[in-house]
Amino acid sequence: MSHRKSSPRLTAEIAAKIKSLLTNTNFNYAQIAAILGGINQGRVSEVNTGKRFANVLPCSLEEALGGNLGLT
Repeated sequence: MSHRKSSPRLTAEIAAKIKSLLTNTNFNYAQIAAILGGINQGRVSEVNTGKRFANVLPCSLEEALGGNLGLT
């Protein structure tokens, strides 16, 4: 019997990170989904269009990237 791996549940915290990455980077939906732990690209789109978590504000870019900007 095979089990499907499910995406992490979309939360307000993840939505804030999505909004930050959409605003502050040139990452596409697939890249954002991968950065945030393999969430579904469709969820990224829904946050972007306001279908989900329309009232959530973006967090800082540093927080969205987990404090690892890789800038030196």
